Amino acid sequence: MEPGVLGLLMFVGACGFLLLGFPVALTLAGSALCFGYLGEELGVFRLGMLGVYPMRIFGSMTNEPLVAVPLFVFMGLVLEKSGIAVDLMESLGRLFGRVRGGLGYSVIFVGMLLAASTGIVGATVVMMGVLSLPTMMRVGYSPRLSAGIICASGTLGQIIPPSIVLVILADVLQGANEQAAQINGTMVPEPVTGVDLFAGALLPGLMLVGLYAGWQFIVALIRPQDCPPLADDEVDETLLKRVGVAVVPPLVLIVLVLGSILVGAATPTESAAVGAVGSMVLSLRRRQFGWAALKDVARETTRVSSMVFIILMGASMFSLVFRGFGGDDLVEEFLMGLPGGAFGAMLLVMLVMFLMGFFLDFIEIIFVVVPIVGPILIAMDLNPLWLGVMIGINLQTSFLTPPFGFALFYLRGVAPDSLGTLDIYRGVVPFIVIQIIGLALVWTFPGIATWLPQQLFN
Repeated sequence: MEPGVLGLLMFVGACGFLLLGFPVALTLAGSALCFGYLGEELGVFRLGMLGVYPMRIFGSMTNEPLVAVPLFVFMGLVLEKSGIAVDLMESLGRLFGRVRGGLGYSVIFVGMLLAASTGIVGATVVMMGVLSLPTMMRVGYSPRLSAGIICASGTLGQIIPPSIVLVILADVLQGANEQAAQINGTMVPEPVTGVDLFAGALLPGLMLVGLYAGWQFIVALIRPQDCPPLADDEVDETLLKRVGVAVVPPLVLIVLVLGSILVGAATPTESAAVGAVGSMVLSLRRRQFGWAALKDVARETTRVSSMVFIILMGASMFSLVFRGFGGDDLVEEFLMGLPGGAFGAMLLVMLVMFLMGFFLDFIEIIFVVVPIVGPILIAMDLNPLWLGVMIGINLQTSFLTPPFGFALFYLRGVAPDSLGTLDIYRGVVPFIVIQIIGLALVWTFPGIATWLPQQLFN
């Protein structure tokens, strides 16, 4: 048997075990070891290659940009547990509630702010589902529209920086960029850092926010009965003061964290540390945030961070064995032989990632798929920064796609029985279309992703 074919069988087998619900890290590492021993018996693989595995793990664990992952997770969880996000939702809901579609606008705006301060999709969708969904349905909002807005706004944390997805993706793309340089014979490639990807994803993320709000505006025009105004509160000085108290502190924190990254004053890791400390300072005035809440935050941060890094260890073993089989050469030959050149290869990769997002989590896709196809696409003269933004938007879309979109499950878990699962599926369809439109815009006009990094970092 050809070693490359055995590598592809390993990939298919790992995906099959993941679909059956086996733990991700153990599935990736276990599949690699089993196929590695099989390859040794068949004489197409040398187990001695696994000797470099400890060095790869050591290199990953000493990689400073990845330290930002637990810090950003901690920052987001503190803002969630302290009630700051709840105040944002309630005050903005009252401010815009008197406008037709105002509750929808407020959910989208709060989703944007939470994306820039927490970056945790599950927590954002659940929180907005608990706080906003009952109010939206009580005042007469269409269940489908309500579900679609909440799910879509909750996934903005995938693409709006600072985002855990972008931190991990930048690290993986940097490795892919170096491998692409080896393929093309370039010894010193242009680096791809988390700072570059943060700057590149900012405008596309804000573009998606505008597209969501545009859809809410269209619905308010053609189906006003689906989004009636909420006429509970008058906009007076007291309400404006409450909105200011709720919005200004987290907004200042966002500007400090993201601004310090974009102006080059701090690295993402340093800014994440500032964000973690800043979120603690904001939580000091909250009575509900005590030692018990802090222990919960620390425990959840440890759990999420451990999950990310153990998947990284399993994926590192998987990619090492896959390359040992020559699977990367087989994929490279296939993609470069597609009609349409780089366009055809990119289209196929985006389609495969979109379909895999129906079943697999974004971390699995980043650690397993991107290291395989990333070097080949970059070697075909695709801008790695633009490629990273496209992958980020695509992975965000996977959170919305029925039947296994994670955002749909998060909302289903907190939604009342009156909101059917089919209503949730139908509600996200317009926003999936919007995501595809966003992908098409960034594909057609790459400057949406590359202009800001060029202006900031020349």
